Amino acid sequence: MTTIKWQDVSLLAHCEERLPLILADLELLVNCESPSYDFQAVATSANMIADLIEKRLGVRPETFEIAGCRHLRLRFGTPRVIILTHHDTVWPHGTLNAIPFSIVDGVIRGPGCFDMKLGLVQAIHALAVLRERGGDRALDGVSLLVTGDEETGSTTSRALIESEAQGCAGALVLEAAGDGGALKVERKGVSNYRLTVDGRAAHAGLEPEKGVNAGVELAHQILAIETLADVAQGTSVTPTALRAGTTTNTVPAQAMIDVDVRVRSQAEQDRVDLAMRSLVPINPAATLAVTGGVNRPPMERGSALGLFAKAERIANREGLGKIAAIGVGGASDGNFTAGIGVPTLDGLGAVGGGAHARSEHALAGMITTRTALVTALVEELRVSDPASAC
Repeated sequence: MTTIKWQDVSLLAHCEERLPLILADLELLVNCESPSYDFQAVATSANMIADLIEKRLGVRPETFEIAGCRHLRLRFGTPRVIILTHHDTVWPHGTLNAIPFSIVDGVIRGPGCFDMKLGLVQAIHALAVLRERGGDRALDGVSLLVTGDEETGSTTSRALIESEAQGCAGALVLEAAGDGGALKVERKGVSNYRLTVDGRAAHAGLEPEKGVNAGVELAHQILAIETLADVAQGTSVTPTALRAGTTTNTVPAQAMIDVDVRVRSQAEQDRVDLAMRSLVPINPAATLAVTGGVNRPPMERGSALGLFAKAERIANREGLGKIAAIGVGGASDGNFTAGIGVPTLDGLGAVGGGAHARSEHALAGMITTRTALVTALVEELRVSDPASAC
């Protein structure tokens, strides 16, 4: 039996050799349902992933249990590059019965295959390729995080992400790619608010004038909130879930609205935050209370451009084809790393579409080129100076 000298094989060819293993590992993870809301299911999934990492890399990751949610970290020395992944999904238990794992004509289906279990598997195999080509020392300076609550805002994992990313030359986010495989160089920041209006109940037929209608006051506030949007700046301020009143013959004593805010810049996030907290009632007898605030800071384009240029050079050098850049409205854990000043490149995971929809799918034909790109980026960043990635 001839032993392959991987150093003599192109990076892309090396990744192509691993494709059957990648697909087998993906099937294993997709078949382990891990909805974010079920911490026991997330824990089961995390244990399976820990076993897989140990099998492919020979090292078992650390486990972090934070507020009931399980996360994994695999660190080799002092981190110079951090790879961000998550294994929770939006899909409820039983989705596999309706959308079982399958690969038909090169199209992969199954809950979470695109967002983002394929990205996680590609990250594991990218590190395995590095190890095979350069030995154990080829992973020095690499940290892999696998979190379990990204889909619900990363409330338990944020501190871990930011702490691990501090001082790194770059953060690589294995979230799914944009349309056509575009890398994500900009993500909007997210803020979530709840405005609660307190009025005074009264009988709607006998003495409505004695009430303070919280619903009417909220209607005025919704109109004011809508004016905070700025299309030219890419800022959306969207009133969403609305609740008011108790019975059909009672003046509502309380009403509330949830507000979703998306921004491209920190300045816009700060402006909207101040405006939300400065709302005043039209009816002086009503009172307003604003809760919530910033969930994720914006991942501004400048954070990614240096890494994107590096990715372009690598793609050209390794024969991986042309890559494009895109900005998107959705957020990811890359918002956190960009927010603390770490150069961040997102969308390095699966190529396909249908995130959070029954049409979710990934393209098997794009797996090896994406894995090769991640491998080369990690290899360069783990020995680079933070300033070189900016």
